[in-house]
Amino acid sequence: MDLAFTPEEQAFREEIRTWVRANLPQDIAHKVRNDLHLTRDDMQRWAKILGSKGWLGYGWPTEFGGPGWTAVQKHLFEEECALACTPRIVPFGPVMVAPVIMAYGTPEQHKRFLPGIASGEVWWSQGYSEPGSGSDLASVKTRAERVGDKYIVNGQKTWTTLGQYGEWIFCLVRTSNEGKPQTGISFLLVDMKSPGVTVRPIKLLDGGHEVNEVFFDNVEVPADQLIGEENKGWTYAKHLLSHERTNIADVNRAKRELERVKRIAKAEGVWEDQRFRDQIALLEVDVIALEMLVLRVLSAMKSGKNPLDIAGLLKIKGSEIQQRYSELMMLAAGPYALPYIQEAMEAGYQGDFPGGVLGNAPLASTYFNMRKTTIYGGSNEVQRNIVAQTVLG
Repeated sequence: MDLAFTPEEQAFREEIRTWVRANLPQDIAHKVRNDLHLTRDDMQRWAKILGSKGWLGYGWPTEFGGPGWTAVQKHLFEEECALACTPRIVPFGPVMVAPVIMAYGTPEQHKRFLPGIASGEVWWSQGYSEPGSGSDLASVKTRAERVGDKYIVNGQKTWTTLGQYGEWIFCLVRTSNEGKPQTGISFLLVDMKSPGVTVRPIKLLDGGHEVNEVFFDNVEVPADQLIGEENKGWTYAKHLLSHERTNIADVNRAKRELERVKRIAKAEGVWEDQRFRDQIALLEVDVIALEMLVLRVLSAMKSGKNPLDIAGLLKIKGSEIQQRYSELMMLAAGPYALPYIQEAMEAGYQGDFPGGVLGNAPLASTYFNMRKTTIYGGSNEVQRNIVAQTVLG
């Protein structure tokens, strides 16, 4: 097993680093570095820059307009973007639904949907969770009834991340109640501008608007927006979830945020506290271990081996690390982690106080927000069962 990058891969890294740092707008990088609020324009501006280069779909094969990069090249791209403080690519289009459309969609669907995703022009949302269906996704109740050449959709989705910006949404819908719950689910693409679609915000503790409820009231969806076969959507959903869980791990962002923990600890005067520094060291060891796990998978893929499906394991460790670094940031700032004044943050009043006090920094709200990471994408308890079955049989 070789975990070292080849000279060619190192040259590729330099190419990515040079391009990203030359093309990333510095106002966006500043916001990401300091965890300021990113607007829709911020996120889509960067997506369109990547799209113009052909790199928004960086994991896509060349036949669908992607760069056709190897697994190692994709990892290096992700790492350089994270270290340069780019916004995370909003995954719902290029990372999640696009691979499903490529694998199970028709040629006509490829032509219709993939170009808008690749360019960053079309914003996609995910319609999976429902009020009574989260980790138990097979229990979805949103109903799609076939009437002639269209489906009539009724139901509700919840926790729809950034759904207020969505133009299209991919949904799991129930098209049959016969047999096991998994066998009656279909995968449907819905135009969110359709009559009967209502998006309602869910306000978070800090007053932010990140997630939403989406209601479908007799929404008419053309039948040619069904992906694959009717009642086979569970298969397609599992294909998508493997991409989502790997994306959640996000070891490269963890490396960047680890450095931010150190900056905050030094600014707030707790760096010299040996016990606190021990906690940072333990976190750093786990970040390195997670990176080694990713590199082991990449090494196996380079040698032509089929690595163990460890998307669940990556999701478990990655999400726990995200919670730990957000907790350490909050603890380092102490009571100064609590204030959250959006107007002051947008005006730049962050980290400009005597003694390095992080005034108006959203550290506490980030901590609370990160509680979700061990739940979404399949709760970690469920993932541990899957890992146990995969490894132990």
